[in-house]
Amino acid sequence: MFVPMTAMASEQISMLADMSFEELASINITSVSKKTERLADAAASIFVITAEDIRRSGAASLPEALRLAPNLQVAQSSGSGYAISARGFNGSNNSAPNKLLVLIDGRSVYTPLFSGVFWDAQDVMLEDIERIEVISGPGGTLWGVNAVNGVINVITRSAKDTQGTMVVAGGGNRGSDAAFRYGGKLGDTGSYRVYGKQSDRDNLSTAIGTPVSDGWHKKQVGFRADLGTEGDRVTVLGNAYSGAIGQAAPGSISITGTALALGTISISGLNLTSRWEHLLDDGSGFSLQAYYDQTKRDVPPTLAETLDIVDLQFQHSLKKVGMHTPVWGIDYRYSQDEVINKTSVIAFLPAQVSQKWVSLFAQDEMSLRDDLKLTVGIRAERNPYTGIELLPSGRLAWKVAPEHLLWTAVSRTVRAPSRFDRDLYLPTNAPPLTGGPDMRAEVANVYELGYRGELSRNLSYSVTRFKAIYDHLQTLKLSPPPPGAPTAIVFGNDMDGRANGLETWGTYQVQSWWRLSAGYTWLKETLQLKPGGVDRTAPSAAGKNPEHTWQVRSSFNLTPQHEFDISVRHVSSLTSPDSIPAYTAIDARFGWKIQRNLELSVIGTNLFGSEHTEYGSSLYRAEIPSSVFVKLVWQQD
Repeated sequence: MFVPMTAMASEQISMLADMSFEELASINITSVSKKTERLADAAASIFVITAEDIRRSGAASLPEALRLAPNLQVAQSSGSGYAISARGFNGSNNSAPNKLLVLIDGRSVYTPLFSGVFWDAQDVMLEDIERIEVISGPGGTLWGVNAVNGVINVITRSAKDTQGTMVVAGGGNRGSDAAFRYGGKLGDTGSYRVYGKQSDRDNLSTAIGTPVSDGWHKKQVGFRADLGTEGDRVTVLGNAYSGAIGQAAPGSISITGTALALGTISISGLNLTSRWEHLLDDGSGFSLQAYYDQTKRDVPPTLAETLDIVDLQFQHSLKKVGMHTPVWGIDYRYSQDEVINKTSVIAFLPAQVSQKWVSLFAQDEMSLRDDLKLTVGIRAERNPYTGIELLPSGRLAWKVAPEHLLWTAVSRTVRAPSRFDRDLYLPTNAPPLTGGPDMRAEVANVYELGYRGELSRNLSYSVTRFKAIYDHLQTLKLSPPPPGAPTAIVFGNDMDGRANGLETWGTYQVQSWWRLSAGYTWLKETLQLKPGGVDRTAPSAAGKNPEHTWQVRSSFNLTPQHEFDISVRHVSSLTSPDSIPAYTAIDARFGWKIQRNLELSVIGTNLFGSEHTEYGSSLYRAEIPSSVFVKLVWQQD
């Protein structure tokens, strides 16, 4: 029988028990202000998923790891498909979620095809993640258009922290995973690592037992090299992947209304990122980053896409002058997108486009007093469709007491149109559906008030109240046809509205060997058509978001060698356009450190009859079943 370990024994194992609340609050983050700062000092609604959180959750993919953030809605639609958002709009009337910016080691992974993320193509070796910074709320001033409702920043470990050999293998009733990583030295000041991994998942089924052809197989390899010292550091990293994904119904049928034989989706891609960070003698510093990203996606029988992106970024952090600490930067992004239209029922016209984005931002953090800081900034970004967009923001942070921060923020941000909004063409639709030539940027003006602090030595807490006012939201509308031509439906901006919400989470250290974490969100969206709008389904279809979500996680060190983790999460019902019942899911993990360098985990998901559906059409959506997965990790320094 396992018994709670003594305080002396707890010092021998998990970072969970060793890390004090002061150390947790002192985790360095970069996503809020594009400079290193303590989590406790960040004037934003930010939740940090640590490497230890991911390990103890038993997550097997990046979207599963993101479930740990209480300020995100993560909804699985199929074996590989996910809809992920913050503060609502997790899907819209005509497209997937498109108001969340996602970065992996500084590389933006949203696609200009629809301003969203293909989550089936995003992968990293989870054991190499240092932390995931999840900001709910606007980030346009620092990160640009499309950072409307949130920013996810996935940051992997330096190569010097992943030395030696690691082998990961696991399997269960839904599939299997295998990974290998090796790290070594490069001269006196450099390190590198290389890795390879593959994952296989079986098909799911609907709630009534109908098979869903959504199984998948994926392989990925990559490397990272870090050279130099903290004051003059160069990082180079790259990844390449390929995969085959079952295409579950309805596929393109839901768009075109035409029955087509669906085949296996093929995905592949490669990316290369280089970054130079240099500190100057006067205390200022700059960084220069460049990356190339190519993605290919073949979706039979409708279309195939090849997307090439080159991105250059420069940032200069000036030394503090009086009360001012300014930072500025410039970004240039170029893409070539080629779509092969394979049928006569759906197309992107023109099939090939080249696009450029250019932006300039500046921000100043002003120390009004020792305990009071005001941060103001603005970004001017030019996109191919709507020209220059201005994205200003202001944040005020008051350190009420050493461990208590009160903050407020006002921001304006936008989602620029995508190829889906402008170039889509469905000639067989009745009447035909085409992209909107006059489609404007969707606008959000956001007001936030938050608190973060330690209420006692063992209890930390964060709460944010927000209000977002939206304008020019995407709808469908009738387009006056040229003489003699039929009426067409185009994308327009005939909807506005607002969202009110609350986000809160906290951590309680019950004992040195037992930690509890909990989070809750409340969201109320009110969307309506503008005068003259005709798309009556848009307000309800855009609100595919639960009003309430909550989660509770318990991390328990049974002995120096044994861990037990359990999490319970609840999502309230979705009522439109397809009713999805509320669900409560229970996941658990038992970990056994067999030897110093060998760990065995048994992971159960959706236990005790908590199978459920999360997203999609009622006719085709997959049920997320109960599963058991056994994982073995061996590491040699």
